[in-house]
Amino acid sequence: MRVGTFVLAAQFPGQGQGEALHRAVRSAEVAEEAGLESVWLAEHHFVPYGTCPSAITLAALLLGRTQTLRVGTAVSVLPTTHPVALGEQAALLHLTSGGRFSLGVGRGGPWVDLEVFGAGLKAYEEGFPESLDLLLRWLREAHVASEGDRFAFREVPVVPRPAEAIGATDPAGPEVVVACTSPKSVRLAAERGLPMLLGMHCGDKDKAEMVALWRRCAREAGRPAEEILSAPHVSAGVAQIGDGRAEAAETLLKAMPGWLKQGLDAHVTVDGRVRAMRDPRAYTELLCGLHPVGTPQLCADRLAATSERTGITRFALLVEGSGDLAATEENVRRLGAEVLPQLG
Repeated sequence: MRVGTFVLAAQFPGQGQGEALHRAVRSAEVAEEAGLESVWLAEHHFVPYGTCPSAITLAALLLGRTQTLRVGTAVSVLPTTHPVALGEQAALLHLTSGGRFSLGVGRGGPWVDLEVFGAGLKAYEEGFPESLDLLLRWLREAHVASEGDRFAFREVPVVPRPAEAIGATDPAGPEVVVACTSPKSVRLAAERGLPMLLGMHCGDKDKAEMVALWRRCAREAGRPAEEILSAPHVSAGVAQIGDGRAEAAETLLKAMPGWLKQGLDAHVTVDGRVRAMRDPRAYTELLCGLHPVGTPQLCADRLAATSERTGITRFALLVEGSGDLAATEENVRRLGAEVLPQLG
């Protein structure tokens, strides 16, 4: 079982954006010290829900500051970026980090980001498969041309090529993971043999059903049996370690609703459509019930149960739910010192 952190660089009420980003960086540094396997970085624009606008840029910083930690994006939003530009950056990080970079990609949402970056709503609603396939070709081939609806260009050489990595655990290129929230996105990932990143709003039952659907779609697409059974899907969640469950949950219930309300309310749709946002306290309570929130023993048992029910062995856990730097560092250290040893 591989346990890592999920970092949003969340801006809690009363905090500055620099404070949120400093806590994000420190939590990753402490994660390596605590023996965690990875850190996954979220990307958001124009909202205090997350103050990191470029997950791959922050990944570059953290790869330079760490030695063993795997750093991934969760996710880089494909509709608002050129897949070749993202592929070049991913290849660069793969080559210079010894293969410690994972590229998580997703569709994002119908937000005003699409207007600001000139992508348009069509890029979100219809363009994700084209972008994903162009990205994959860039990471796997020596020369690439495109004749797609959105991207059309003559053949150009891929520089630098991920296959030129020296000493990487996977010389073929960086791992690519797809954020999946619907049967359509599950099928898209499965047909390409790409592991899924499943959101923290989903419980074990939903995640198990998505894994089963992924396997079925992968089989139908002719993917190798070994690849299907060993696909390293990632489960996002929340982790808060305390001396009792009530104490741990109270830490989150005091801080997270204010952050969620401030952050989620700030989202603006590109076309004026109404998007119903979750009730912040009810959502926090849901997360406390779904994920490892409580004593170290409870948290270890919860992770083990999720793994057994879903077949997922990789976790990206939100550890900054207290909103406090010192409390976040302590939470990460306890996760490494008191929970990981119980997982074997």
